[in-house]
Amino acid sequence: MIEELFSRYLNEVRKADVLFKTIAEKYPLSVKCRIHCCDCCHAVFGVFPIEAAYIHHHLNKLDRKIRRDVQRRAEKSEVEMLKATDKLKEAFNDNPKMQAYGLGKQRVKCPLLNEREECVLYENRPVICRIYGVPFSITHEEKEHAYACGISGFETKVAYPTVKLDKIYSKLCELSRELLTEGGSIHPEKAGHMLSIIKVVRMPFEEIVKGGFE
Repeated sequence: MIEELFSRYLNEVRKADVLFKTIAEKYPLSVKCRIHCCDCCHAVFGVFPIEAAYIHHHLNKLDRKIRRDVQRRAEKSEVEMLKATDKLKEAFNDNPKMQAYGLGKQRVKCPLLNEREECVLYENRPVICRIYGVPFSITHEEKEHAYACGISGFETKVAYPTVKLDKIYSKLCELSRELLTEGGSIHPEKAGHMLSIIKVVRMPFEEIVKGGFE
């Protein structure tokens, strides 16, 4: 069952790759993604349970030393995250939205990024990592918000075609629900939860598929 879910997940990955390529070919001078460009790898972001399971599955196939290095980097990043969280709680004690906003602005290194500034799971990276270099949009409170990589050449006041993340995320949520149901989770509603890569690489695979996370 897990292989079938992974196969369907890869279909969504391929769609995201096609969308990126289509926009990049139309605006080649605006897309700045290059080998060793890792600006987006120093950010706080989350993945759906189906992505977390897929990442964990392929991480376990890597050499033991590489996995140890990932764990070491994850521990360091987690410490940075906790420090940032504490500071934000102190600064915005009565404002959870500002705490979340501030956390999203933190420059925390993804543990999958090695010392050569290369992703050790590049071929199996999450959807958000695949489309970040071109404009993308997501709907919040019935309003569509567009975003683009800060070092790209896309201008803020110019209309561009965007990757509609809502549709992709809806499918990932659906696949995640099936994953959790198949894993015996009593909380299939956790399918919509976003898990940080820092946590994913340190969680047991069984905990992911059973929804054993906050």
